[in-house]
Amino acid sequence: MIVLRAQSLYTPQEEIQHPLVFIEDGVIVEISSSAQREVPANTTEIDLTQNFPDAILAPGFVDIHMHGGAGLDVMRASAADLPHLNKFLTKHGVTGYFPTTVAAPLDQTCAALGRLADAIEAAQRSHSSNDDVGAQPLGIHLEGPFLSHKRRGVHPPENLVEPTLEIFERLWQAARGQVRMMTIAPELPGALEVIAEAARRKVCVSIGHSDATVEAARAGVQSGARHATHTFNAMRPLDHRDPGILAEVLTDPQLTADIIADGIHVAPEVVQLFLEMKGKDSSVLITDATAAAGMPDGTYQLGPMQVEVKDGRCTIDGKLAGSVLTMDRAVRNITEFAGWSLRDAVRAATLNPARTVGLKLRGVIAPGAEANIVLMSSAGEVLKTMVHGRGFQG
Repeated sequence: MIVLRAQSLYTPQEEIQHPLVFIEDGVIVEISSSAQREVPANTTEIDLTQNFPDAILAPGFVDIHMHGGAGLDVMRASAADLPHLNKFLTKHGVTGYFPTTVAAPLDQTCAALGRLADAIEAAQRSHSSNDDVGAQPLGIHLEGPFLSHKRRGVHPPENLVEPTLEIFERLWQAARGQVRMMTIAPELPGALEVIAEAARRKVCVSIGHSDATVEAARAGVQSGARHATHTFNAMRPLDHRDPGILAEVLTDPQLTADIIADGIHVAPEVVQLFLEMKGKDSSVLITDATAAAGMPDGTYQLGPMQVEVKDGRCTIDGKLAGSVLTMDRAVRNITEFAGWSLRDAVRAATLNPARTVGLKLRGVIAPGAEANIVLMSSAGEVLKTMVHGRGFQG
């Protein structure tokens, strides 16, 4: 058993001062404080206050919408490539993520889904036995092919298809049931039937890339959708007489929603408005990161497309195409954009996304949860990351 000692801890629902976190076989077995509990003699204590006197323990971040990083695109990466991406993610506090597709020819998409399923199943079978830890792929997010042509963003129009149960089943089988999230435009013919079937299979159905009226968006929610993808981006704009999908996203308490808080996709003032509308329980941070995250300006892959990166902007023919955002930066940004406390910002990157997609005992520091923990400075900078109980030594 190992015991972590730190200055403070975010569960993230509450803050504990002078915490002790007891970990055995990669799982948290107890949380206490040094004022209430002594460290038994037969344990290995890691006193983080010696090198990081003011640092904070928080749950590992969960990114439910990302396309790559460190030069690697998740639809094209091989099994040998993924550990490099996984290690990059842990440097920014991410311990679990959903590799996310883009609209591509169905044969290419199915091949990518098979490779991603292999990676997820390998992560489920085993954990690294050394300190060279990396984030774990937890499930697949299908972004496409069931998207609106009018609000497709940069998704190639020739790769968009109307939703049918047959195509959904083909994608599901290719992913061997590892699809955990799906973005769909609810106004498309056939969408409501596919939403209902996906929800029946415990997929988190998210409305997005959509030109839906408020009525069509509401019908999607009634059919089983429970989330919204990168709010404001690739959505019918809000109009005071014809409010459209955004009225449903911002006002329906049943819906959680995510946002790209890089200050580029959505203005900081609008990020603040979003956070005020959705609140501390229903706001979710995503990165929508491409292979360019963590890389210099240049040309990078995004599924079948190439994106140009300059001065922090990813574009295709002048249109925004994903981001270079990292989750730790997103957390810091909403403390600046909206004045949120660091603990509330952490919640939007941990507990909220995990709950949204139905991941139990993820995004939280609690007995029974895997020991996926980030050590942060009081300014929100990631100092160390632990995955399944490994990574803090040294």
